[in-house]
Amino acid sequence: MLLVPADVLRPRRPDGHFAEEAAAAREAGLDVALVDHDALARPGGAARAVARVTGGGEAVYRGWMLTADRYADFATALAQRGVTLRTSPERYRRAHELPSWYASLESVTPPSVWTRGAERGPFEEACARLGGGPAVLRDYSKSMKHHWDEAMFVPDVADVAAAWAVAARFRELREGDFTGGYVLRRYEKLTGTEVRTWWMRGECRLVGAHPDTPAGEAPSDVDVSGVAPMVAGLDLPFVTVDLARRADGVWRVVELGDGQVSDLPPTIAPAALVAALR
Repeated sequence: MLLVPADVLRPRRPDGHFAEEAAAAREAGLDVALVDHDALARPGGAARAVARVTGGGEAVYRGWMLTADRYADFATALAQRGVTLRTSPERYRRAHELPSWYASLESVTPPSVWTRGAERGPFEEACARLGGGPAVLRDYSKSMKHHWDEAMFVPDVADVAAAWAVAARFRELREGDFTGGYVLRRYEKLTGTEVRTWWMRGECRLVGAHPDTPAGEAPSDVDVSGVAPMVAGLDLPFVTVDLARRADGVWRVVELGDGQVSDLPPTIAPAALVAALR
């Protein structure tokens, strides 16, 4: 079964962003059920969110991002209706939050440190652990790349006051979506087009452009051989790995995320994703 968000104004139809995936799933013979994302994102709203889900068996979600706690509520509400998410809550958190996957990919991703919570003291300690030099800031699940200068890029973490100003602005912009704590990642100069790769049970099944460059094509020489054993070792059923080439030509992992809440670029056909999920 494929689970997708319902349209807010027409709740019997899929959200337009996922309508083509829902149609491809039905064409492939899969059941499709709609969930109320607004209810799902609220504490205590999961039972209402899945009220339209009927039947049983295994399901994969393709929808908007959820916190790990709300995803756990989602899984519980579905289980009460006889439906099991292919990705368990524990595996969702492992893919969705950087501190959970970083150790497995440490050698192929920028050096990173993080805090628990948003207090200034632990943030300054994290700056000291990373050492001087430029860094990029995010929380456990997301960056604010569209606010690069004010809420993501830290020119020098040794300048703690300036670094904290970036962190404070990031926290302000994330508001109630702030997750876990601050993550500081060593800045690495990347070149070319960022690539999003799609993995099913540790195997790379699809390669495409990153959604931030929707008109772009993925380079023909993308090399996942170095990261494949590490991704497989995470034992995750459905993830995406974003890659980019560093200035010295080495492919680096920019991000790992749960595939259920990763955006699909228009250069990958929804039918191809559905076939891979099957």
